[in-house]
Amino acid sequence: MTENSGETAAFAPTRRLDFEGLVPAFSRAVSALDAAAAEELDRTAVDAGLRELVRLRASQLNGCSYCVDTHTRAAQDAGEPPQRIAAVTVWAESNFFTVAERAAFALTDAVTRLSETHVPDEVVAEARAQYSDEQVAALLALLVSINAWNEIGVTARCWRPRLGG
Repeated sequence: MTENSGETAAFAPTRRLDFEGLVPAFSRAVSALDAAAAEELDRTAVDAGLRELVRLRASQLNGCSYCVDTHTRAAQDAGEPPQRIAAVTVWAESNFFTVAERAAFALTDAVTRLSETHVPDEVVAEARAQYSDEQVAALLALLVSINAWNEIGVTARCWRPRLGG
């Protein structure tokens, strides 16, 4: 911030790696993995808004600013109200989500924090009580995909969100 300017300079973390340029075949493979997860979600009729909220939650937990921005916008585009999007970070305390959505968030938290949680039986059982086994498997595919993107984004810092439009 310059003295008396009233403006702040944008924080711009250093780009560490041009991931897509350095490992283009792998980058395409992760994109294909994400597309396959989306196809399974379509096939099993998992709501588009919930998909983006799940991606947003995993990205929040992983600290991927680019993915938080991307999936916030995608959730808006899928018709999610701003209050629900904002409440994803406190989903366990919010009354904005259904029992089924809460089960999806609990699964998201457990899978994303795999080394801490080892994905408890009761979390999987609740997800299976709310969704078909095919839907739970499709949600797991989505979580594997978004966690991979988050790991790339956080480690390589290869993408940056842009404020506005």
